[in-house]
Amino acid sequence: MHSTSILRRFSAAAIAAASIAALAACGSPSKAAGGSSGGSGGTTAAAAATGSPIKVGLVYSETGPLAGYGKDYYEGFLAGLDYATHGTGVVNGHKIEVVQKDDAGDPTKAVSAAKDLIGQGYHILAGSTASGVALQVAPLAAQNKVLFVSGPAATDGVTGINKYTFRSGRQTYQDIATAATFIGDLTGKHVTVLAQDSAFGQANVAAVKAVLGAKGAKVDAVLAPPSATDLTPFATQAKDAKPDLLFVAWAGTTAQALWTALSQQGVLDATATVTGLDVRASYPVFASTGGKVYFLAHYVPGGTSNDAAKALDAYLGKKSEQADLFSPDGFTAAQMIVHAAENGDGDVDAMVKNLEGWSFGGVKGAYTVRAADHALLQPMFQAKLDGTTPTVVKTLDPNDVAPPAKSFPAS
Repeated sequence: MHSTSILRRFSAAAIAAASIAALAACGSPSKAAGGSSGGSGGTTAAAAATGSPIKVGLVYSETGPLAGYGKDYYEGFLAGLDYATHGTGVVNGHKIEVVQKDDAGDPTKAVSAAKDLIGQGYHILAGSTASGVALQVAPLAAQNKVLFVSGPAATDGVTGINKYTFRSGRQTYQDIATAATFIGDLTGKHVTVLAQDSAFGQANVAAVKAVLGAKGAKVDAVLAPPSATDLTPFATQAKDAKPDLLFVAWAGTTAQALWTALSQQGVLDATATVTGLDVRASYPVFASTGGKVYFLAHYVPGGTSNDAAKALDAYLGKKSEQADLFSPDGFTAAQMIVHAAENGDGDVDAMVKNLEGWSFGGVKGAYTVRAADHALLQPMFQAKLDGTTPTVVKTLDPNDVAPPAKSFPAS
């Protein structure tokens, strides 16, 4: 079957669907962050540290299957801290000290690292990259009354999980809602989700059923074990399902093998295939598909030109690096932490109140922390690749892709 009936409302190079990635990190332990220049996302920075330090524990995947993504998050965090503190690493007389802990993408290791930091008196945790990690660390925040700013972990379950947990990245619903804004009449159409059998993949299946299913689509899924390296059988299953629309949600180092298998099995010729824009390293892979894959994006490198975006590029440029998919999530986490802890980190409830309802300018544009459930409302994008160059086709208003509001569970 041909894709035109599904995609008739799209331009040939600008369509979208799916969510990409959990994430990971890289760096060296016990680094204090700071830098050279920047502005603030609604914060006031002091040039000299006179008060007690603000201690931040970053628990993220410095190693492991998602480590390739983590460097973006960590470097983005350093850039955001530089921006929010005007290059001082200090806010209102309090020096911000950052310590890294590697969870390798393993929830058990993440919980152990978080408990160790809490035991040392840390009141701020950040950095979760994988959805499974975030879902395990978040309850510790409530149990121990510490501030937790989850990273790019996309699972919707993090939003509204408890009053001490926030997020600095987008969530799966926002990805799928972005896709839904581009898709025409899906009544009676068959949508297959191809994903890994992980918290991230399962969240995508649930969100596609909730959003596209509500538009009349019949949704099923092909799930592969996260450890699978031979992906041909799963590409074959996706082709045999004969969907009108194939929605791919994939994360990690096997992405190239997946897209190669889909191409070799003729899946990209048989059906409309949509996914989220991945990291820069994936661009040549998508370029080789000949424009047969369509994209949504929660971030497009070079796609925004506000002060925060310019500061991110300038900071990374000094290190001969470029912003990538999860750089804004780290940058935003630093902005949130600086704003939360303007008066130090001793009063966690006060830090929570500082963040609830806060609106600020970030790399992607205008952000708002929704007070009711701590969803992070933010712009989303339609994107296209011209060869290996990504561009924004359309920017979606944060309210147009906002997830349904939740209520915190009774404590």
